[in-house]
Amino acid sequence: MTAGPGRLGSADPVHLLVPGDVDDPLRPSGGNAYDRRVRDGLRRAGRPVHQLTLPGDWPEPGPASSARLARELAALPDGATVLLDGLVGCAAPAVVLPQAARLDVVVLVHLPLGEEPGSPAGLPEREAQVLRAARAVIATSRWTADRLAGRHGLDPATVHVAVPGTDPAELAPGTDGAGGLLSVGSLGPTKGHDLLVDALTEVRGHDWRCRIVGPERRQPGFGAALRRTLGERGLDGRITLAGARAGAALDAEYAVADLLVAPSRVESYGMVVTEALARGIPVLASRTGGLPDALGTAAAPELLVPPGDPAGLTAALRRWLTDPDLRERARGLARARRDTLPRWDDTVAAVHAALTAHRPAALR
Repeated sequence: MTAGPGRLGSADPVHLLVPGDVDDPLRPSGGNAYDRRVRDGLRRAGRPVHQLTLPGDWPEPGPASSARLARELAALPDGATVLLDGLVGCAAPAVVLPQAARLDVVVLVHLPLGEEPGSPAGLPEREAQVLRAARAVIATSRWTADRLAGRHGLDPATVHVAVPGTDPAELAPGTDGAGGLLSVGSLGPTKGHDLLVDALTEVRGHDWRCRIVGPERRQPGFGAALRRTLGERGLDGRITLAGARAGAALDAEYAVADLLVAPSRVESYGMVVTEALARGIPVLASRTGGLPDALGTAAAPELLVPPGDPAGLTAALRRWLTDPDLRERARGLARARRDTLPRWDDTVAAVHAALTAHRPAALR
């Protein structure tokens, strides 16, 4: 653990280019929360940040969105430090590459493009062009950094890791110690909520209630299909699709949870995992991407399952619901992890270091 960045050594301004919904409370996401915390942390530590929001259906922007990105980049002075959210920057190499030679471009990648189920073809190729032209890349997990360097042939020295921080929190009181299940994330196949419903169907004979918290606007058809499934299986009284929650409303969801379930098919890191651990809540998660790293010493082997495996998820849920010794051990591991979680000051310091490392003398 570090003491935080304090006052940063460089006062050079950073031009932060982010998706247009970064501050939209109705569309919470880990990537948006990360961008906001880095922005605010750099400002508090004395580094000016000029945020440019770019509306559009990223990473598949229309002509108007691409044209606006081009205008914003062209308006920046030579040598300006540009921190590009990868969802925006990696989607538009035809726009970014012509400016990369005169700007100090650093790309922040939350999840490599093309990893999510159903991603449009060609995204990894676009991402590769942009990352190879950037001066540096910031990844939000070691898994993402290794994935990007290996897939795109990047120099590992130019790929930096700045894992998400975690706010301290009070221990969650929970419910009966077992049956309060919580899953947090945007509704869609990436987060594996369909797998969770299938697994819960198989353990319907046990006593549990599950709340799935997350926005539906990104993939509204998925939420509608999930509701139909719940009705057909008679689970609509036990599984609640609660919609988006943030701030105190999200805190209240954690407060009544006994177990966080993160059945993602792919996940760069999993900020909801560390948010749960900060409250001493055990986690059942897929063994995918950066989730094992987020869990760290809190990973109970019985509660780590292969991604995309409803049978494995079913077995883990059944074990959790029927094995009090496992529950007690998992709670102990979660509580022990609380004091070892990275903080947001650590994240800001890592991002600042990446923004200043190996910067050409001509741009200093």
